[in-house]
Amino acid sequence: MSKIGNAIAVAGANFALVKYWGKRNDALNLPAVGSISITVDSLITKTSVAFKENGSGDSLTMNGELATGSMLARVSRFLDWVREMAGMKLSAVVKTENSFPTGAGLASSASGFAALALAASRAAGLALSPRELSILARQGSGSAARSVFGGFVEMRRGSRDDGRDAVAAELASPAHWPLSVVVAVTGLKPKDVGSRDGMTHSRETSPFYDTWVAGADKDLPQCRGAILERDFDKLADVSEFNCLKMHAVAMASRPGILYWNDTTVALIHEARRMRKDGIPVFFTVDAGPQVKFICLPEAAPQVKKRLAGWPGVKDLIECAVGKGVREWLGEGR
Repeated sequence: MSKIGNAIAVAGANFALVKYWGKRNDALNLPAVGSISITVDSLITKTSVAFKENGSGDSLTMNGELATGSMLARVSRFLDWVREMAGMKLSAVVKTENSFPTGAGLASSASGFAALALAASRAAGLALSPRELSILARQGSGSAARSVFGGFVEMRRGSRDDGRDAVAAELASPAHWPLSVVVAVTGLKPKDVGSRDGMTHSRETSPFYDTWVAGADKDLPQCRGAILERDFDKLADVSEFNCLKMHAVAMASRPGILYWNDTTVALIHEARRMRKDGIPVFFTVDAGPQVKFICLPEAAPQVKKRLAGWPGVKDLIECAVGKGVREWLGEGR
């Protein structure tokens, strides 16, 4: 173990093509289903962690504002796992910044806890393998296990009670298939029902939940094969199918959870119109109102042109397939 001190890490958000929705163990944050995602390069979290000898408790600053309450408690619990691994009890000063809206359905918890996992473990003097980082990040946010890796990433559900096999791994590198993602931001406020609470509510009340879990075993190999074969039509079919199933589970909960707004619905229809017009693009929507248009790189200008000025679209963000979590060593490094 190296010297305890401070570290800075950056991580990209990821968007699931086969969704993670539901837990088989809440305490250990173990997923009920496997998932496959794309890590992107334009939605970034940068996090610094410094452990202090004479600290009086952890502090958390998010996007320049001091955080308290449940978010601070969640980060402190995560840091407790790091402290236990490192065999120390020092308080930490955590500062984190997102280049995109937090808690709005753009995977800020994924990039946030992936960056925190690397920064905190390095600051605590630990040198964790990517697999170990993925397991650690998962305990903060299930989708964070995927943002440890770049490119196309598969998260295994696992079967062990201790969760040691619930871990992500790179399925294909960014260079394997450099797709583009155009994110249509349709809402900037934090969502009314967070993903964690939404998953629990769906598991407890949705009549479709058990069918959703059983269906993952069919969707995962289809998506995996489409990526490895670079079969765009096949990937579009399974991704849209899986996305709509996930939201059907949430909507059929009691009371129903509706993450979409009217612009979300309009954009889903537009994605289908674009594909009918010969543009290679498909949609996916996570737990929030934002629509992600995934397309071949040469189609990105056409997609953006069709979406430019669309009523209700507050921003368009173009992303490429990005790298995994890494230490930040300064600009240009």
